[in-house]
Amino acid sequence: MLSRDELRDHLIQSRIAGDVATPRENNLDHYSSLANGDPYYALGLTFDQPWSYRDILALMAKSAGVVPDAGHRWGQDTIDPDLTIDAIDAMAERIAAVLSRPEPRILFATGHPTGLLAVHLPLAAFCAARGARLLSPAEGWTYAGSGFGRPRRIRYLQDIAMLDDRGALVHTHDAAPMRHMLGELNGDLPDLVIADHGWAGAAGEAGVPTVAFADSNDPGLFVGEAEGKLDVVVPLDDNVLPRYYAPLTERLVTGVSQAL
Repeated sequence: MLSRDELRDHLIQSRIAGDVATPRENNLDHYSSLANGDPYYALGLTFDQPWSYRDILALMAKSAGVVPDAGHRWGQDTIDPDLTIDAIDAMAERIAAVLSRPEPRILFATGHPTGLLAVHLPLAAFCAARGARLLSPAEGWTYAGSGFGRPRRIRYLQDIAMLDDRGALVHTHDAAPMRHMLGELNGDLPDLVIADHGWAGAAGEAGVPTVAFADSNDPGLFVGEAEGKLDVVVPLDDNVLPRYYAPLTERLVTGVSQAL
């Protein structure tokens, strides 16, 4: 496993953190949209207090490490790699606490089959090997919504829930699939959800213990964390080349193992 300093260097070089690919103007547009009440950017969450644009920017600077200067409106933005590593370590402790229980039930889901799936797959395999029951509710459930105009369905790959569109696993921010999955469990909710995007937001909104991964342009999950609806949110670029996540995943899995 890489040392903390080596991992920090890797995160910067791979642009998982440091100077990330998400442009500043995209981040600020999403912060403004969330502040204006656009539910798309809330990712399935509701909030207990009003969050202004400047409140959200300040939170994202604190939680993800984006540039705090409101006057910086275009160009490069950042994620603090130390915040990423700290959150990975906190996530590891939270997962270990759940795995320490008898017969824990965990639900995995991702809206990033070309990126974060590379983190979820080995983590799910590790959890299963340590005795967790990985849930797969609502497999095959089909719905239409969120403006894409044709049916999509829930499909599992090695116990990771994703959305399928005519045979292709697709990117999604939608919270509806997780809402349906939890509803199908009839109140017998998971001990933990490990997810991103609307999958994580809907779980946190339902009161399910949830840890999540989120990019700097996904402020809804960080606001949910600030209000206590999500336990841990890891800031990172959520769609770099899958192999780049390997050292981060190794630290996460090793951290869980060491905490057990």
